Amino acid sequence: MQLIPLYQVDAFSKTPFKGNPAAVCPLSEWLPSSVMQSIAMENNLSETAFFIRDRDEFHIRWFAPFAEIDLAGHPTLATAHVIFHELNYDKDNIVFKTKLGDELIIDRDGDIINMDFPARMPKKHDNIDIIKDAIDIEPIEFFSARDGVAVLRNETEVKQVLPSMDKISQLNYTGLIVTSPGNDADFVSRFFAPQIGVPEDPVTGSAHCELIPLWASKFKKDYMVAKQLSNRGGTLYCENKNNRVIIGGEAVTVMTGEIRIP
Repeated sequence: MQLIPLYQVDAFSKTPFKGNPAAVCPLSEWLPSSVMQSIAMENNLSETAFFIRDRDEFHIRWFAPFAEIDLAGHPTLATAHVIFHELNYDKDNIVFKTKLGDELIIDRDGDIINMDFPARMPKKHDNIDIIKDAIDIEPIEFFSARDGVAVLRNETEVKQVLPSMDKISQLNYTGLIVTSPGNDADFVSRFFAPQIGVPEDPVTGSAHCELIPLWASKFKKDYMVAKQLSNRGGTLYCENKNNRVIIGGEAVTVMTGEIRIP
């Protein structure tokens, strides 16, 4: 029997039971993808991250309950938190190698962990009626890259969105973001991804690969604070860097344990 360490971390929050929970599993070598997928389903969190250390480089993969995904923010933040705070890594920088061959550079600045991610500037589309049908509010604009991005008028509308998970799951995107200017943040958002087993994600780092360049172009500013308006909520510290974005946040460990693999 193989025992796999398991950490559960609340990302984009400095207090337990807020932000977005992610599971993190350190490995000595990759498990079969089917086993990692089963672990993600068993955890039943929006994502489980698996990583392998190779000297001072770390290889990372992410699994939602229904599928492996190409990029994920909050489990990357959670993984960095585990490496820094649970495994006592003594450097202030981490390099994650992804399955797609990208490098994600992580650094810590006090309690804030900053992630250097690829930007995904979304393209504008005209199919607003399809999105209106899915969220019961008419967007003023609609964009997409990996995810669909519906721009609403204000924070109140973002809070009032009543998503149809059936209709969102039929859209040709990994997830659907709704966003607007914020009241006490530069911009706010919510994220729905029933296609991959995540009806509403509490805080979605990877969605900000699209949101940061979009709002930077609208606001004509590169440094922004964002909030995700789920029930748990979370705060993200954002910087636009042309083809890259910096996504920063805090994290806290709430659970440790082991997974038994026959």
